Amino acid sequence: MDNVTTGNASPENVIAVRGLRVLDGKKTLVGPVTFELPAGSTTGLCGPSGAGKSTVLRALVDLLPHGLRRDGEVDVQGRTVCCGKGDATLRSTVVLVPQTPVVFGGSIMDNALFGLRHLVRASRTELRDRMEKALRESGLWNEVRDRLDTPAHSLSNGQRQRLCLARALALEPAALLLDEPTSALDERSRDTVEESVAALRGNRTVLLVSHDPGQVERLCDRTVKLELPEAAALVTAS
Repeated sequence: MDNVTTGNASPENVIAVRGLRVLDGKKTLVGPVTFELPAGSTTGLCGPSGAGKSTVLRALVDLLPHGLRRDGEVDVQGRTVCCGKGDATLRSTVVLVPQTPVVFGGSIMDNALFGLRHLVRASRTELRDRMEKALRESGLWNEVRDRLDTPAHSLSNGQRQRLCLARALALEPAALLLDEPTSALDERSRDTVEESVAALRGNRTVLLVSHDPGQVERLCDRTVKLELPEAAALVTAS
């Protein structure tokens, strides 16, 4: 197991994090952590309960709870992301898919297009093409292609999770942050979602938070091990 380097990020790195900490006043809650996400890699973010894995994801997209702040450097595609300057552009470039699938009122199509309609100016045909591509990439297309106008709330939990994945993929993000995407699912649904995440390997840059070492081994190329505060993170090949 080797320490992560802290030099300048390679152009192949979609995200580079150096000395990231999350603080409450002067108290360090998370970190420091240093890691890089090479383009096309699937990286597992692991660690004990309380180490702040989900908090790291939120820090990367500047969505920390009120009262917390981020310290350290975060570069996305070679550009430094300033703390407190998060905006829609950042959150469509690095997309966080939360642990509990968020399904809005309306149809499956409405949900799949939600981010695109708010962030992308495109024709109706282009929007639909991107939606279909994302649903295929998430492994959901064949299950919903004939009922896109039905309510999204009619989907199973596993299908909802893949719908959220499709909604993120439709934005063509530079990186996907997946926060325990199967923790609330039964075994069959977990396996289906894992298949969808595995299919992204090599094509998308993914940071996956998981409490399941077996899942990380199955899905990830490399691992960032997040320790309790004041211990440095390490990265190893899986």
